[in-house]
Amino acid sequence: MARLSSPRREFLRFLASSPLWTAAAQDTSNAGKAADALNVMDFEPLAHKALPPAHWGYLQTGVDDDLTLRANREAMAHYQLRARRLMGVVRADLKTEVFGAPWDMPIYVSAVGSQRAFHPEGEIATARASKAQKAVQMLSSITSTGLEDVAKALETPPWYQMYMPTAWADTELMVKRVESAGCPVLVWTIDTLNGRNAETATRAALADKRDCMACHVSNPRARFNPERSSSSGTDPNFVRRNTSRPMFKGLSGGFNPPEADWGYVDRLRKMTKLKLVLKGIDTGEDAKIALDHGVDGVIVSNHGGRATETGRGTMDILPEVVDAVGGKIPVFVDGGFRRGSDVLKALAIGARAVGIGRPYIWGLAAYGQEGVERVLEILRAELNLTMRQCGIASMAQVTRAAVLRNGAKL
Repeated sequence: MARLSSPRREFLRFLASSPLWTAAAQDTSNAGKAADALNVMDFEPLAHKALPPAHWGYLQTGVDDDLTLRANREAMAHYQLRARRLMGVVRADLKTEVFGAPWDMPIYVSAVGSQRAFHPEGEIATARASKAQKAVQMLSSITSTGLEDVAKALETPPWYQMYMPTAWADTELMVKRVESAGCPVLVWTIDTLNGRNAETATRAALADKRDCMACHVSNPRARFNPERSSSSGTDPNFVRRNTSRPMFKGLSGGFNPPEADWGYVDRLRKMTKLKLVLKGIDTGEDAKIALDHGVDGVIVSNHGGRATETGRGTMDILPEVVDAVGGKIPVFVDGGFRRGSDVLKALAIGARAVGIGRPYIWGLAAYGQEGVERVLEILRAELNLTMRQCGIASMAQVTRAAVLRNGAKL
């Protein structure tokens, strides 16, 4: 057999590394339809089959030994719901209000970056699915599609999740762009400012035999160096030049200033009139400080177990944060939510709404927009059913009376 010419060989390497390969895998791997899924976990093995090893590892990774990743799920079992009988609830009303805006349900699509790594349509497919299911979408700074195009597909500006640029002038430019796009909420993620040790992602990238450099401008197989500072603005386990991302074009490229402190919150608060939410709050103490610095809301989150190996699930953190802010600002939560019953537990503890991440990306990887829609549809239906089983007719009736922690009242 004649050897392939260099240009052809490079083209085949590019094809094997690109999202087009993922699309082909999706066309041949998933014989059923998204509508066949009975719960959101049905999408996980389909996504695993559809994605190349490095992309799957990036999606599924925690940090260190993945203990916190698992703790998010395990914490759900620490709480039990109190079923009520003969309450006459035929249909539950899931509608709620957040920052004065009506929401059709208290479940939102949380920020996940680089979605074209999981499906060729990426964030656009997610936006269209969110629109179809009347769900609020939070867009990542590491989006593979520009904010303006996502807003067009969503037909309303999304919430914007910000990884703060290391240069303050760049932060001002990014915030102005977000304001110009009409985004109602700016969500600053603060839990990865000092870097992270995502071993699962690194091992998967090292095992991936494709030529990743055909798609990435820097090497995603770079090994983790615990001595490396995060001031370069890159995750040392999935290195990339941020200037190649739509939201970082025209900026210096670095993000996540490790020297950031509460003074940065004050500067950000003065800079914009957007609702300001801090994502990555893990203690009641920090929630109280955030309130004192004038934020409009907080998100209890450990980045899906991808920030710090605390070993604490977000559901176990939620009660102390809710108690710390005392109802003065809304509290949101994400991390490990897979069932409508999980969502109701969080709402009963005091969360205003719950964010989902990996489940809708599984749906995206397996079926594109249809898969994301089905994930949201399943969670909505499960939440509706669980509320009826607990005798709860509306969000206004959700209280801590509906939930126990290890069999005892909260």
